[in-house]
Amino acid sequence: MPADTPAPRPSRVSQGDLGIGRDTIDSVSASSPLLTPPRKGAVTGRALILLVVVAVLAITLAVPVKTWFAQRAQIAGLQADVSAAKAQVASLQSQAHQWADPNFVAAQARQRLHFVLPGEVGYVAVGVNGQPVSPATATTPVPTSWFDKLWSSVQQADHGSPTQ
Repeated sequence: MPADTPAPRPSRVSQGDLGIGRDTIDSVSASSPLLTPPRKGAVTGRALILLVVVAVLAITLAVPVKTWFAQRAQIAGLQADVSAAKAQVASLQSQAHQWADPNFVAAQARQRLHFVLPGEVGYVAVGVNGQPVSPATATTPVPTSWFDKLWSSVQQADHGSPTQ
């Protein structure tokens, strides 16, 4: 063929020329997985692999995540313990500061141990059961004036205690 002549064009071939009928094409397309569209709801191979990978990751990460949450809870508990210990230390330091004062020590010795200074006379009130009565449990004196009686009756009514 000379270079000036155009290349011959291929002729159109019909299905009948190849010896293929319509039912042959239908049977080939039905048996070929590449030619058929995937069914809706069917799990493909890629989806199945993705599902397996996600499941393996979830199982692999379950134990470390559980451990992390347990450690966070333990840290929170320990932080609460530390803050409670700091509060206790502050309270004990305050008490130590009080006990460093000689006046406080003398007051506690008088109150707790019934110490008296030279020249004083100490009295101890004894209750019905023979035990010493502390000032906190001693009965309050009966009011003598009319407004004291009125005020005590209002307080008794407020607290729900029986009248005298």
